[in-house]
Amino acid sequence: MVAEARSSGLVSPWRTVGVLLLLAALTEASTIIHYEILEERERGFPVGNVVTDLGLDLGSLSARRLRVVSGASRRFFEVNWETGEMFVNDRLDREELCGTLPSCTVTLELVVENPLELFSAEVVVQDINDNNPSFPTGEMKLEISEALAPGTRFPLESAHDPDVGSNSLQTYELSHNEYFALRVQTREDGTKYAELVLERALDWEREPSVQLVLTALDGGTPARSATLPIRITVLDANDNAPAFNQSLYRARVREDAPPGTRVAQVLATDLDEGLNGEIVYSFGSHNRAGVRELFALDLVTGVLTIKGRLDFEDTKLHEIYIQAKDKGANPEGAHCKVLVEVVDVNDNAPEITVTSVYSPVPEDAPLGTVIALLSVTDLDAGENGLVTCEVPPGLPFSLTSSLKNYFTLKTSAALDRETMPEYNLSITARDSGIPSLSALTTVKVQVSDINDNPPQSSQSSYDVYVEENNLPGVPILNLSVWDPDAPPNARLSFFLLEPGAETGLVSRYFTINRDNGVLTTLVPLDYEDQREFQLTAHINDGGTPVLATNISVNVFVTDRNDNAPQVLYPRPGQSSVEMLPRGTAAGHVVSRVVGWDADAGHNAWLSYSLLGAPNQSLFAVGLHTGQISTARPIQDTDSPRQILTVLISDSGEPLLSTTATLTVSVTEESPEARAEFPSGSAPREQNKNLTFYLLLSLILVSVGFAVTVLGVIIFKVYKWKRSRDLYRAPVSSLYRTPGPSLHADAVRGGLMPPHLYHQVYLTTDSRRSDPLLKKPGAASPLASRQNTLRSCDPVFYRQVLGAESAPPGQQAPPNTDWRFSQAQRPGTSGSQNGDETGTWPNNQFDTEMLQAMILASASEAADGSSTLGGGAGTMGLSARYGPQFTLQHVPDYRQNVYIPGSNATLTNAAGKRDGKAPAGGNGNKKKSGKKEKK
Repeated sequence: MVAEARSSGLVSPWRTVGVLLLLAALTEASTIIHYEILEERERGFPVGNVVTDLGLDLGSLSARRLRVVSGASRRFFEVNWETGEMFVNDRLDREELCGTLPSCTVTLELVVENPLELFSAEVVVQDINDNNPSFPTGEMKLEISEALAPGTRFPLESAHDPDVGSNSLQTYELSHNEYFALRVQTREDGTKYAELVLERALDWEREPSVQLVLTALDGGTPARSATLPIRITVLDANDNAPAFNQSLYRARVREDAPPGTRVAQVLATDLDEGLNGEIVYSFGSHNRAGVRELFALDLVTGVLTIKGRLDFEDTKLHEIYIQAKDKGANPEGAHCKVLVEVVDVNDNAPEITVTSVYSPVPEDAPLGTVIALLSVTDLDAGENGLVTCEVPPGLPFSLTSSLKNYFTLKTSAALDRETMPEYNLSITARDSGIPSLSALTTVKVQVSDINDNPPQSSQSSYDVYVEENNLPGVPILNLSVWDPDAPPNARLSFFLLEPGAETGLVSRYFTINRDNGVLTTLVPLDYEDQREFQLTAHINDGGTPVLATNISVNVFVTDRNDNAPQVLYPRPGQSSVEMLPRGTAAGHVVSRVVGWDADAGHNAWLSYSLLGAPNQSLFAVGLHTGQISTARPIQDTDSPRQILTVLISDSGEPLLSTTATLTVSVTEESPEARAEFPSGSAPREQNKNLTFYLLLSLILVSVGFAVTVLGVIIFKVYKWKRSRDLYRAPVSSLYRTPGPSLHADAVRGGLMPPHLYHQVYLTTDSRRSDPLLKKPGAASPLASRQNTLRSCDPVFYRQVLGAESAPPGQQAPPNTDWRFSQAQRPGTSGSQNGDETGTWPNNQFDTEMLQAMILASASEAADGSSTLGGGAGTMGLSARYGPQFTLQHVPDYRQNVYIPGSNATLTNAAGKRDGKAPAGGNGNKKKSGKKEKK
């Protein structure tokens, strides 16, 4: 196919033949791709795009470090990471690589990392006609007897052409002559050789020698050739030529056979006698180069022995051509071939090549992580070339075979850097030959650290004793903490945690070095201020995620004698006078000095002694009690005023002391009289306590009163805002349907007798205009003895007056009782619970609406001009309810109107009509008149 393309001009010598076959062979862990390329291509010539053929990502090619691995010592191919093209890296000489093999294939391994993958590639190197045929000698000489009959064959020297296929040796040509013809023969391996055939008998007397030229031609385009001059000497006749008993001999020999080992023996016979019958054996001219170095031939016996060292891996089969000649004057020769098969022995140890190592390996690497890829080769064949690999037992690694002669080193157990940070794996490769041969290589695997260990300490808590008044900045503790991990995961940081309830306490007194964990104090500690500190040291490592450990540190402050005793009694700065009557006997307790020391323990043990007194013999002081008593009776000669100085000392080192001064007044009073007049300090103390409680009570009462007033103000403002919002609502039209209407039941509100009903509807702005009264067609039922509603709707009548009320056509008996019942008294629909005297409701809004309605009606009656069509004294109601309805049936409510903000009192209108003046009526009427004018 390549030859056809080249002959047709489709393939140029500067371009690759291309990929002829792409096999997607799915093996255990690889894919095999095939390429073909002509030999002798220049460096950098592209072979094929392995990224496209393998389906890899071109962008990650550089990161995955794709590289070509081959068993040869020279790197013939490389891969361009930018384009993915595999190109020629070194000179490719097919003859050098494969010799005379018909097919030359270079096996490559493509290795990519992250993750580690292995691919196989085969590059077939195609032959080009770059070698000329050549003859082993520069000239060939033949001696031919003239007695030979035509048809006799004479083997000629064979030309050698390193090229294969069509470029190899194809034919021979002979120069023109009249005696000989050329016959080209083919051996079993396909090679060509030429024989000279005698077509016409020679005549020594006519032509004693003949000059011929043999030309060897290959099949290349253009064809290459070589010539061999043949000089033929015509001899006198020799009748019989030697003959071998067989034309082909076969033999087998081990490749480790030592020199001198017999391989085979050839046998030829000659019917002639004498010298013409004695046979001499020699290697023929058709043997390949190297045969004479490997084998030796006995010239007399024809025994073939080993001369050199055979190598099965180099040549598996040797073809040896042997000729036999007699010793006659005109010797004739015979030829035979010996095939020697080399038997393989296990003479090659395996070779281990580490093609890729993934190191360091994280210690948290999952099981089965690929560590290294090993390539093992053994030049032997069969069982001798079958290789197995193994690692020492007990290690967290295993070897698996993913491809023939390739092994993958993987993790088989969890790794722990803290236990074993590095492994030197001794990998042994052993073949299956007898005896078995092995090879050893070492793979260094480092384990990288992850942050899987928190900081550790030899103890979980520390107790530190620090003497008070220590120097700030002096270390008091060095925490011993370490981390088994490696840097930077083992880099420790120290902190002090603040307790939740006392934020800032720790940082006020202590600090810890963030790097080395040295704990120091910031201020001097005071035993009397705080005797114990409970600290928590928080230690972080430098890993991700951060691991931490807490250590408890208890700091105990020990006491020093740094506080002088203090005097509790008598109080310093106050004069203390003790009265002592004359004649007091010895041992009388005068007073007691009380001291106190803020230190603790031995430093707080106090002792008392009399430091100064006018008369040292008069008083004695208890050493440990501080009790002052008389040492002898009081005499008349003793001074009436004794000033005593008592020294109070502690037991610390250094000793600290203080003094207390006490005045003793010697009087003529008895102890009983002095007891009746105690010291004035107690009343002053009681007065001070009483003043405190009085001030506290006054503050509490004031606060309660302020809260109450504020609540009342807020409530009043809230109600005022609601009333103002209602008052400021837009005025509704007289004939327009108002929005939310307010219904005021005047009768049930207590303004009219039960038999006089008037239903009033008010809008939200009714306080700014006259009340809107329903027309007679609205059927508002009112019934009395003088007035009957004849046009009222019975259903509506029942709704207003109740189911038991009589219809408009039936008059109810007159109600002579003008006193309001509980349901008729002023209020919102009679819901106010007033007393029996008819107290006005508290709802200011309802009262103002009723007031507006009554004032309007009363004004009509007074002016005599009713806009509702009523006559004088009817309040404008007779036109609606009939002529019988007059003001005599309605009490005068003008004096019963309550004006908000006024101190007017309500009067009984019924009593006024009856001529009964109620109590206090004069004042009330006057105020009501003022309101009516308004």
